[in-house]
Amino acid sequence: MASAPSPRSTLAAVAALATALVLAACGTAPTAPPIERLPGAPQSQVPSLPASENGNEVALYALSLIDTGYRFGGKNPSAGLDCSGMVSYIFGQAANYRISGSAADIARRGRQIDPSQLRAGDLVFFNTMNKPFSHVGIYLGDGRFVHAPSTNGKVHITRMDNPYFATRFEMARTYFN
Repeated sequence: MASAPSPRSTLAAVAALATALVLAACGTAPTAPPIERLPGAPQSQVPSLPASENGNEVALYALSLIDTGYRFGGKNPSAGLDCSGMVSYIFGQAANYRISGSAADIARRGRQIDPSQLRAGDLVFFNTMNKPFSHVGIYLGDGRFVHAPSTNGKVHITRMDNPYFATRFEMARTYFN
């Protein structure tokens, strides 16, 4: 007689299936044509590069914070997050990386990469307040990033070719190999 699967193996199977579904959703091509590509990126559809293990962990953790409230200076989900607080929190929790400071401070670290080389978990920086590197988000793949903007009041996903952000994009940086 076959024994029933243990709760631990059932939970592991459900977690594996959920991860596969999330990653499959990240790999789905957008149905609408892009408005504008990243500066320096080819005009054709740029396929997402495979992420590192830490990059995947960072991207998945970022997705778990969707709809978390915005708070200027916020550094944890229960109090609310601003963009740099969100990045610091996620990198600490998901990859055990200590990143701190403002978006501009974070922009000074890591390794600069060409926007066409963005992978899940990399950081994207924008000039949103007439100050260089005043906003940061975490790249997910397929031209999308997670960020904590004050205007919508919650952590959410935005496309890199969004007219507002495409014209304000400044740099991409990675902390992963």
